[in-house]
Amino acid sequence: MAAKPAIKVVAISGSLRKASFNSGLVRSAVELSRKSIDGIEVEHVDISELPLLNTDLEANGTYPPVIEAFRRKLVEADAFLFASPEYNYSVAAPLKNAIDWASRPPNVWAGKAAAVVSAGGGFGGGRSQYHLRQIGVFVDLHFINKPELFVPAFQPPKKFDENGNLIDLEITEKLKQVLLSLQAFTLSVQKNLKILLLIAFLHVEVIYIYIYIYCIDIIRINDW
Repeated sequence: MAAKPAIKVVAISGSLRKASFNSGLVRSAVELSRKSIDGIEVEHVDISELPLLNTDLEANGTYPPVIEAFRRKLVEADAFLFASPEYNYSVAAPLKNAIDWASRPPNVWAGKAAAVVSAGGGFGGGRSQYHLRQIGVFVDLHFINKPELFVPAFQPPKKFDENGNLIDLEITEKLKQVLLSLQAFTLSVQKNLKILLLIAFLHVEVIYIYIYIYCIDIIRINDW
């Protein structure tokens, strides 16, 4: 059986807390990609150094070096994994800030696959996921629908250690299924994009042929 093409996933945690559960999910995703899933590479990209969005920092289509470096990482990615804590029924400010910077022209999120997971109290950060999906509509991200992963971090059994590392095997397996779904969806999105580009190319070729035939007819009619 032929190996699946490797895809590169940029993983972003919306929490800046040192022992963040959401950062723990990202670390676990990185480890799973290295040890348990073929054909996928997950890289954690830190957003803690990004300045607050200020369009005065843009100059002639360029951005501060830290923003340019962040945007390059996203351009090189095939897909994205977000780990989003919930604050006031929404995504955390650091994550929204990162999304806004990367959506500045040209929007580097556009057309790519994404998945979101979360950990927290109560509903496990679920409302932040739904809000993030709404944001994704505008920036043209394509989120997988299933499986969903909301981790109720404070309910027994213990799911994270004191450093925020994921230790629950059931949650780890669910996270693996999210990555597998993201991998399959990303390959599907890329395949469909190639088909659309081919159709567009053939459409242009047909137009050129019609123009050529039309010009030949004009030449013949006018006996040029």
